[in-house]
Amino acid sequence: MDLSRAIWNLKERIDNKTYRIHDYNVFTIFEPKKREIQALKYSHRVVMHCLCDNYLMSVLENRFIYENAACRKGKGTHFSLKRLTKFFHEYYRENGCEGWILKADIRKYFPSINHEVLLSKLRKIVLDEDIMSMIQMIIGSWNREEGKGIPMGNQTSQIFALYYLDSIDRLIKEKFRIKYYTRYMDDMVLIHKDKAYLQEVLRYMRTECTELKLELNEKTQIFPIKNGVEYLGWRFYLTQNGKVIKKIRKQNKVKIKRRMIGLAKSYSEGRITMKDVQNSVASTRGHLKHGDEWHFWKGICDRTKYEFR
Repeated sequence: MDLSRAIWNLKERIDNKTYRIHDYNVFTIFEPKKREIQALKYSHRVVMHCLCDNYLMSVLENRFIYENAACRKGKGTHFSLKRLTKFFHEYYRENGCEGWILKADIRKYFPSINHEVLLSKLRKIVLDEDIMSMIQMIIGSWNREEGKGIPMGNQTSQIFALYYLDSIDRLIKEKFRIKYYTRYMDDMVLIHKDKAYLQEVLRYMRTECTELKLELNEKTQIFPIKNGVEYLGWRFYLTQNGKVIKKIRKQNKVKIKRRMIGLAKSYSEGRITMKDVQNSVASTRGHLKHGDEWHFWKGICDRTKYEFR
């Protein structure tokens, strides 16, 4: 009812440079793992939506490497899953099934992003002083520690997190020419035939992380390609004949089983309708179709007496 007035008042505060961000709503989510989320009220999200879609992404999009996924149009989790599958197939055709994987991610990525380092990187590409002033205000509106951390609930934070590791992307793709590399936010997978070469890459990555005031997670390691690799909730395996098998993680299987059994129980007790069941089932089946989990899904259907199609 008051949309026009609200938008006009928002515009006036931005024009007068009196616009400020405050009062984050903090809550915890537990899927896919326990995380604290910091969210702003609707009017602030309108401003960030406008800033990201009309300026930041247009400035940054051509600077990202192709494999830098998450929060980019057409480059969500399914893009990254397909990309890694493609890399396994191409690697097998060139090198067979012998080789090495470097799996890396950043320890507490969002809470560890340094404000000064981030602002320094952004000043090189954001030439509009008014926009840079707003970006500085947004970054400074929340701290995990003094001068460190960006809120996970902001759309701007997703864009900043994509760009913050760009120097590591450049190191991997341009200095070391790693062909088979993909990154989803701070989750990185590199495939190469030479373990010593990946060890050298990892040393440079650690040095670059120090420059960015970050730390690689203690789980970062190099291991044989035959061991498979976990990526975005799936475990990838390359077989001896070159087939790529994708299995959902055991923790996620347990959660899916519990959810489906809970749905069946709720339906039998009359607390939900068949339409509710079908909507949830369609979403779960759609996710599982990206991997090799026909037997897993069939087992769930048999247990819950849900008709398998």
